[in-house]
Amino acid sequence: MGTKRALSRTALEVLAAFHQAPADPQYGLQLMKATGIKAGSLYPILQRFEDDGWIEAEWEDVDPSQQGRPRRRLYKMTGLGQQVAHAELRRAIGRLAPRWT
Repeated sequence: MGTKRALSRTALEVLAAFHQAPADPQYGLQLMKATGIKAGSLYPILQRFEDDGWIEAEWEDVDPSQQGRPRRRLYKMTGLGQQVAHAELRRAIGRLAPRWT
């Protein structure tokens, strides 16, 4: 279940945002506001997570002319993504926690 590559702090922040509400679909601007990560960093992370099967993406089913905005790309965490997020976030917390001996 581990990751193929080491996760950056930024990727961990995106995982944490999904992990807070794994069943809720999220879109790019929402994730940017929640994490403070800019689009140029966020979208490659989302693509990587989708390629790895951690999230699924689909276009919002709305009429842009009625909404007065373009359709959003909605991202939702998969079961595998939830497992990976839990393991990777625990590992990161373990690295950050002080060592008491």
